[in-house]
Amino acid sequence: MSEVTFVPSRAEFIDAAQHGNVIPVYIDIVADSETPVSAFRKINDGDASFLFESAELKEESGRFSFLGIHPRVVLQSGGGMMSLRRNGRDETWETRGDPLRELEKLMAEYRFVSLPDLPRFAGGAVGFIGYDTVRFVEPLVPVAKRDELHLPEMIFMIMGTLLIFDHRLRRMKVVVNVFIADAATADDLFSDAQEQIGAVLRKLSAPADLALIDAHAGTAPRQTRSNLSAAQFERLVEQAKDYIAAGDAFQIVLSQRFETEYTGNALDLYRCLRLVNPSPYMFCLNFPGQFSLVGSSPEMHVRVTNQNVQIRPIAGTRPRGRTPEEDDQNAADLLNDPKERAEHVMLIDLARNDIGRISEIGSVRVTEQMVVERYSHVMHIVSHITGRLRTGHSAFDVMRATFPAGTVSGAPKIRAMQIISELEQTRRGCYAGAVGYFGFDGALDCCIALRSVVLKDGRAYVQAGAGIVADSDPAAEYRETVNKARAVIEAIGRASDLSSHAANHR
Repeated sequence: MSEVTFVPSRAEFIDAAQHGNVIPVYIDIVADSETPVSAFRKINDGDASFLFESAELKEESGRFSFLGIHPRVVLQSGGGMMSLRRNGRDETWETRGDPLRELEKLMAEYRFVSLPDLPRFAGGAVGFIGYDTVRFVEPLVPVAKRDELHLPEMIFMIMGTLLIFDHRLRRMKVVVNVFIADAATADDLFSDAQEQIGAVLRKLSAPADLALIDAHAGTAPRQTRSNLSAAQFERLVEQAKDYIAAGDAFQIVLSQRFETEYTGNALDLYRCLRLVNPSPYMFCLNFPGQFSLVGSSPEMHVRVTNQNVQIRPIAGTRPRGRTPEEDDQNAADLLNDPKERAEHVMLIDLARNDIGRISEIGSVRVTEQMVVERYSHVMHIVSHITGRLRTGHSAFDVMRATFPAGTVSGAPKIRAMQIISELEQTRRGCYAGAVGYFGFDGALDCCIALRSVVLKDGRAYVQAGAGIVADSDPAAEYRETVNKARAVIEAIGRASDLSSHAANHR
């Protein structure tokens, strides 16, 4: 391993061990022959893992991609029970309270020694919070009794090994987060970290075994079934409109869940979804023996960096134009649509209220208001709201104050969610929850679980919703949910074809 430089040095590591109990050790190498996807295929050892990427506006890749393997901790909740796997040992206990508090207590045990050249995320808890945990944040919202997918309500993993790709500099950091234990000396732990990094480099030197994707190939229409027929969904829209007419709510987001067969792997689906629906938040989370969650979400839920809180609500959609002139016309139509503007203003108010609950008085600002952002297939109206985190509050408080997003619930939020529970009658699971990370340094970055797929027991589940308002047309709202799910279902079809082709040529 003499050909690479370890940061920190052995002496610096031993000194750092006096000041914290989680210390990153890393190497920094040129990544001109590796991609996050190929690396993920090579290093994934069959245990829990994750891949986070970003396709920013104008289809440019985001600066950083993050891969995580070797889970040191997996914490999950469901059915009134908490489960913790740490260092190969499992324990469970009963809980009726907020599972996020259990994660908060766990994270408080770690004192991370930050190094100056590491990016915004170099370690922490990665996972998701399901929509149905809202009852712990808002006790007045009942949970739907029917649970069809039987997923954890919350699951987070703390990884021992991270790969961080810097696409701007074309470099990659291989990071091993060393957890200081009384039983081992700092010198031995540093040597172990060197060996772990060496093992990763050996895996990276092997071929990736990735099937080629034809970017222009089509796929046959995929057979899906929904938990609601068109007529049933439209009846729910009428019921929601009755509540709105009675003054209970201004907007109610109703959804339906599509289901289809899928026996391929999660990474192939991720690759195909990234092709057909590149978005700012792309993720692949694997929990072997349980499920995988793959998604390409356009919308931030909330971000906390250096005590700054941000929310970026998205509402209002038009397709991209076939020509620049048509594209500009679609954008103008979107911004001039009274219904779209009214819905978006309502979401700005919700976001300001949510951020205001945990921000310094007078610090909440709308820094961008109703601008059009263009994505690969559609354009949206987007605004940006910021605040300064109040002293004594943490990223966990921010999550509680903002969860779930107004764009997937409605307004006023509590009453809208009560109506959702009554009308949908089944738990949403991952859909409309939050996917992302809580950093060891107190940072938080997560997206809303939209345009996502749950893979479980040979089936793929996709959920999509529409915001119902007073003048909603039930048939149009039904079509909106179908259209939102279309790109994801297309990706499932492409990935199925890819997996079948690869299997036939082995």
